[in-house]
Parts: sequence; structure tokens; C-alpha cells
Amino acid sequence: MSLGENTPRSGRKTHQPRSGFRDGMHIDWDVPIPMDDGVVLRADVYRPAKVGKFPVILSYGPYAKGLAFQEGYPSAWQRMAKKHPDVAAGSTNKYQNWEVVDPEKWVPHDYACVRVDSRGCGCSPGVIDHFSPRETKDLYDCIEWAGVQPWSNGKVGLNGVSYYAINQWHVASLQPPHLAAICVWEGAADWYRDMTRHGGILCTFWKNWYDMQVKTVQYGAGERGKRSPVHGELVCGPETLGEDQLARNRTDLGGDILAHPLDDAYHRARSPIWDKVVVPLFSAANWGGQGLHLRGNFEGFMQAASRQKWLEVHGGEHWTHFYTDYGRRQQLRFFDHFLHGKDNGWDRQPKVLLQIRHPGEKFVARAENEWPLKRARWTKFHLDPADGMLKTSATAGKATLSFAAMGDGVTFMTAPLAEATEITGPVAAKLFISSSTSDADLFLVLRAFSPDLKEVVFQGAIDPHTPIAQGWLRASHRRLDLARSLPYRPYHAHDIEEPLREGEVVELDIEIWPTSIVAPAGYRIALTIRGKDYEYGGASGGKLSNFKNELTGCGPFLHDDPQDRPPEIFDGVTTLHFGRKTPNYLLLPIIPANPERKPTGIVRSKR
Repeated sequence: MSLGENTPRSGRKTHQPRSGFRDGMHIDWDVPIPMDDGVVLRADVYRPAKVGKFPVILSYGPYAKGLAFQEGYPSAWQRMAKKHPDVAAGSTNKYQNWEVVDPEKWVPHDYACVRVDSRGCGCSPGVIDHFSPRETKDLYDCIEWAGVQPWSNGKVGLNGVSYYAINQWHVASLQPPHLAAICVWEGAADWYRDMTRHGGILCTFWKNWYDMQVKTVQYGAGERGKRSPVHGELVCGPETLGEDQLARNRTDLGGDILAHPLDDAYHRARSPIWDKVVVPLFSAANWGGQGLHLRGNFEGFMQAASRQKWLEVHGGEHWTHFYTDYGRRQQLRFFDHFLHGKDNGWDRQPKVLLQIRHPGEKFVARAENEWPLKRARWTKFHLDPADGMLKTSATAGKATLSFAAMGDGVTFMTAPLAEATEITGPVAAKLFISSSTSDADLFLVLRAFSPDLKEVVFQGAIDPHTPIAQGWLRASHRRLDLARSLPYRPYHAHDIEEPLREGEVVELDIEIWPTSIVAPAGYRIALTIRGKDYEYGGASGGKLSNFKNELTGCGPFLHDDPQDRPPEIFDGVTTLHFGRKTPNYLLLPIIPANPERKPTGIVRSKR
């Protein structure tokens, strides 16, 4: 038998391809897509009932194409559907899946929607190795397969959130001939800097995510998994494998990340090559996506070689606006232009659309032509140890200020703002520190406080109590890549470790991820320098069904692995050094009011 038939060479059982006409769509389930090494991946294809050739919206990822959003991620679905009724309107919602398009809202616009279970997940056998060159080659082959099907017009677009966005950068670096456009919605790009080791500090998200969202839908889970509510088949394939075999069929993701503390070949193989990303792209970021869904979207927009690229930035939960009318209509216009060839004005619109953030979950849409904004006034706010203030004038006198190296740290705050002040753009800080031990981890938190000194937080991509911005740096990773560094975005090489000597003062340039806030008159801006993750001082953010930890301000993006931060190295005393030759400051992009640049709309998120 050929690879395209029901029984592969290994003799294993597989789902038999099936077809049907439902809800105005022709649906093909478990369509085989053979890879170059003999593994057969499985895809579901939703296409218009009429005969014709249609552009393709494709996604490739690990979350099991047959698992309903409502069943796999009930808390997220319930919250989104309640707060944003337009998400569920106009669809039966039977085909809703986590972080991919709803075919009922795309097929009527003459698109074929292809969902592929990635290698080792859902109905696709094989060994799981996330974002590896093997996976990227699989996605390349899926794109090329979709581009030559009899129902395809030869133009393939990639669309999806998070995982389904991250791997778009990777495969675009390979330049598949049939790839015509990508919509990277709240993804990430650099496996080291954006995802696994913020500032060199290990993020425990991926290890926990693997347990909660991948192992639960691994191929071979059998009845331990779920059944599709649409066709009743097991979403993890027809085989039932033992726990030992399942373990052999996946890499040790957390262990692999821990074993690579520097930005080496392991990380670079899982990161894009920017000068090879030339496809038209639409990159959508989330202001509250600190830890995953923010930096890579900005870097992709700035670094990709594509001549046709657009950036959009919004707020709210990271899955929400992908499904709302606001987000979906933008995606549709983008793909209509590049896949259908419609002259709908997309190519003539401004390159950047920012939802400028105000307290009270208010967002004001504003079109811009570039990022960062050329009219930004890069302003240094100097840290004054005498009174704990942030000031635009430097302090010349020498002083020191110490704090527990794994503790709550110290906070510096501006005086009440004399007028409403917009901060929109990348942020950076310069610190001069010493440590009582051979290393120190710095956690920087940009914060806002109302006139009564109550902290202003926002619904982040995950956590409901997210601060304005965050940045991280391990002091032994302080070496900069000077060719890539910018004054407002330090770029660390992360290629060697330079341990500290007790009492030695070292200079640290710290990247703080991009942000936007319009702070009203009377508000204060603050910088907290901590030795551990930020924690919101108010009520708990509760728990979501797909995360292990309680939401306390950073969502699931924590840096608390004792193997990465052993107390004998990191639990000492960190000292800030002040003086004319050691200027500690926060660099903020202050945006002057521009009466000629009028807002295009106001969106107020519902809490």
C-alpha cells in the first residue's frame, strides 16, 4: 500500500480518511500528508461546497485538530464568549479549535482551511520535537502539498495564534514556493530571548506547558484523550500506546532547555533567519504579552527582509482578538489582498496600527507609519537613591543601595505627572551593580500608580493583573552584541558567562519589552528592580484550566527553577552603585501630543 492509504508501512492503525458535507462546507477528515522520511501526518480540510480553486489558510501545530476549543480550554472559551459575543455569533462553533481559524467564518469567503496535526500530536504519529528543523521541514512540506491540490489556487497563507504563529517565522526562512503570506498573531520568534531564557534566566513555562497542553494530546493517548464532538473519533489517533512508548516518542523539552544555558546551535536552529523572511507579513502583538506574546512580533516586523509588512498591537487576553470581528476582519483584508488578489486598499494603509493603552482598559486606535515612532523623545529618568525618585536630572554624588538578591528589591518613582504623558515604544535601563555572590538576576518592572498610589495593572495576554512592562537580565550575561544593539533595545549575545567577583561593579544594559500607556496628570511612573518575578499586591488572578500555577502577575511565565537559580549563587546581596561615572537610569519613549494625528477609534475592554 502507498503512504496515502489507511495502513502505513509500519502496520500501525491510522484513522481512515473520511469526507462529508456539513454546515455549508465540504470537509475531509484525516487526510494523509506524507513526509520525506515516511511519516504520514494527518490534516482536516474545510473548503467551499462549490467546485473551484481556492487559496489556502493553513495551520500546523500540536493541540489536536479534533479537540474542540470548548472542551480542551473551557475556561478560556467561556470567558471569551461571555465578554465578546461576536466571537460565537455567526457560527455553530462546532469546528472551533484552540488558536486557529473558525472555518465557518472563512470558507464562505472562498478559502480552504487546512489544519495539520504536527508530528507526534493528535492524529499524526512520530516523535515530538517542538520547533525543531524537522518540524519546520514538515510545515514546509505541508505548505507545498496544499499548494498543488486540485482545490487549491496555489497560494497558501499561514494564520494562527501562539504556536501556530511562532513556526511561521521559522518556515518563512525556508521560503516555500507556494507560501504567499503569513499572519503572525501573538507569536514569538527567538527561541532563546523571546521564549525560553529571558535575559538569560530560565523560564519554566515550557516545561509546564508540555505537561498540560501537549502530553495530553500526544498521538497514541487513545481513550486517555478526548473524542471529537463532530465525528466521534479519538482526537489522538486510533492507537493506544503505553506510557513508556509515549515517553520515547517525545523529547525532554524542559531538560533540553535547561541543558542549553547559552544561545547556541540548539536555540539558533529553532529561531528565524530574518534576512530570508521575505514573504508579505502581518504581525500582531499584545501589549500585555510579557514573557511570550510581544517581543517577537516587534522584532519580526523590524528585522524581517520583507518589503510588505504590517504591525498591529492590541490588549486583552492573547487568544481573544484573533477571534473577534476586530481581529478577524483585519486578517481577512490582508489575505484577501495577497491570496485572492483583491484591490481592497490593504497595500496602501499605514504600516502600523497601535491600540494606545489608557487606564481602565481603554484602547484608542492610532495609525502610524513606523516602529519605533520617529517622534519619540527618548528621555532618561535617573534613579536617585536619596529619595527613591526618578528624575530627569542626574545625581552626581556617590552612593550605594543594597537589597536581597532574590527578594522584592527597590522601587524608584517619578513625582506626580504635571500633564497626561504617553509612553509608547521599547524601553531600556542602565544599572551599575555588584553582588556578594558570583551572579545576580535582575527583574525590572515598569509600573504606573494613580494619585492615591494604587498600582494600575491591565488584563495581560494571560494574567489579569499585568504591569506596564517587564525586562530581565542575568548579570553574567551582560555582554552586548554591539552590531545588533540599539540605544533603546540592548541586544545581549548570551554566548559566554562572565561571573562576578565579590564587590566588583559591572555595567548592565537591560532590555525592557515594548509598551504603551497614557498616564493621566497626577499619575506616577515607577521602576522596580527585583530579584524575583513580579507579584501583584492585590487579589489573586485565579487559575485557568490549561496552566498549573495561580496567576499572581506574570501569568505562567515564571523564572523559579532552583536548578537554574541555585541559592548558593543567586541568594546573596545585590548593590546598586550611584555616581557621576555610574549613571543609573531608565530610558523612556515619551510621545508628544500631535494634533494632526487623530485617533481612529476607541475600544474599551470588558473586565
